Amino acid sequence: MYVVRPVELADIDALEALAAVPMPGVHTLPKTREKILAMIEGSIASFAAQVDIASEESYLLVLENLADGAIAGTAAIFAAAGSNGTYFSFRNDVIQQVSRDLNISHSVHALTLCSELTGYSQLSSFYVGDREQGTAEAALLSRARLMFAVLAPHRFSDRFFVPLAGVTDTNGGSPFWDALGRKFFQMDFLDAERVIGGARNRTLIVELMPHYPVYVPLLPGDAQAAMGQIHPSGELAFNLLTAEGFEADDYIDIFDGGPILQAHKNSLRTFTGALQRRATMAPELRDRGREPQVRYAISSGAEHNFRAVIADCAALEAQVTVALPAEVLDTLNIADGDTVICVRI
Repeated sequence: MYVVRPVELADIDALEALAAVPMPGVHTLPKTREKILAMIEGSIASFAAQVDIASEESYLLVLENLADGAIAGTAAIFAAAGSNGTYFSFRNDVIQQVSRDLNISHSVHALTLCSELTGYSQLSSFYVGDREQGTAEAALLSRARLMFAVLAPHRFSDRFFVPLAGVTDTNGGSPFWDALGRKFFQMDFLDAERVIGGARNRTLIVELMPHYPVYVPLLPGDAQAAMGQIHPSGELAFNLLTAEGFEADDYIDIFDGGPILQAHKNSLRTFTGALQRRATMAPELRDRGREPQVRYAISSGAEHNFRAVIADCAALEAQVTVALPAEVLDTLNIADGDTVICVRI
């Protein structure tokens, strides 16, 4: 069995190993032990805090294999992007141009630097190991962040977004960056990412990036082709997020041109399909498996003791309780009669 839970100080060695996995841009775990420790401590403080409105809180979850205690993945959610500044992105715009004298009118695709995602809650740092790729556990890890937001809506915005890594070549270069960002930062893509540290809210971005619309037809063909395209290693996250209800048409990343998915919470499956039920101890009957089973992601109903697992049980739409094995109750740290959140996988 796997469980998704808040990160702990004891996880630092496992996270340091995950951060060293050569998957550039796909997950945003810090690369040094000192910064990983700061991220863990920030998450622990955020989970413990009494929050009335989304601010600088960050919540880091890990996927633990209970069979051997190994950390198989990570996923994070930031309460309010740009809370200590402004979150910048490029907005896809269409500019209409008309010449009455020549009787010509046409539409031009343009990119406009904007800060419209500032204050949205940001999903980030999604990573699972090779063994968990494409499994229900990967879906659980991705969804658990939103289940926590269902449980504690006061901690988050009503809108969410997810930046995904864009296309890069074998050397880590970005055709989109080479065509645009390099001309203003005068450094390679990987150097720029190191200087920024993965942030998109630094003052130097607005100081150096163009303030006027960038006409896409003026960019080289390979840069245009890279816009809105994801790094191959990000396909799992993209598929999970689009199935959740996220859309990717409006914004792209200012560095590599990768897609930025965004959605209102009311259009996300986890919010619309979440069921609050009372947990009961499932009887250990031999023929219990004959009843049609549905697979659910199930989380504890206490925001300061959050856990999430996968469990198979009877369809819950017409029920007020959910019967769970003792092992699941123990893993969720709940007792018979406690409230849980259930979402179909």
